[in-house]
Amino acid sequence: MSAPPSRPQGRRRLFVTTALPYANGPFHIGHIMEYIQADVWVRFQRMQGHEVHFVCADDAHGAPIMLKAEGEGVTPQALVARIAATRPKHLDGFHVSFDHWHSTDSPENVALSQDVYRKLEAAGLIDVRTIEQYFDPVKGMFLPDRYIKGECPKCGAKDQYGDSCEACGAAYAPTDLKN
Repeated sequence: MSAPPSRPQGRRRLFVTTALPYANGPFHIGHIMEYIQADVWVRFQRMQGHEVHFVCADDAHGAPIMLKAEGEGVTPQALVARIAATRPKHLDGFHVSFDHWHSTDSPENVALSQDVYRKLEAAGLIDVRTIEQYFDPVKGMFLPDRYIKGECPKCGAKDQYGDSCEACGAAYAPTDLKN
């Protein structure tokens, strides 16, 4: 493994991103606000002489996207592409300057993700274990935490999501829910 390239003393190398817009709904003011705040900070860091990589991507994965696409009778890729196509009209005029914008299923992201995983695995940092998940046999898919509701195992609040209780703040596994 080679050493990283040297940088002038005091110069930082920064990787900046924002929350990825999720394609189960349109762009909104919250996206724009976050992008502007991040862009201002990135520009300031560059003015200080730091090397900054400002990136984002369209999130192309997840059950909400899959289910919305299914409900619309389109593929998840078509749904993501349609929502992503609206991005420029929402960002025009704000002068937000991302260095790269891809998709979570772009070839670049797939290659990077696989490279990170292989390096972690080679370093012995991947832990393999058996987990329990709920499965929907009709949809043929494992259910994400937020699609499972029940009673909080800590405080007993009813109608809580499978990852945390909105009443007491407890975090837990979906299999810990009661009822």
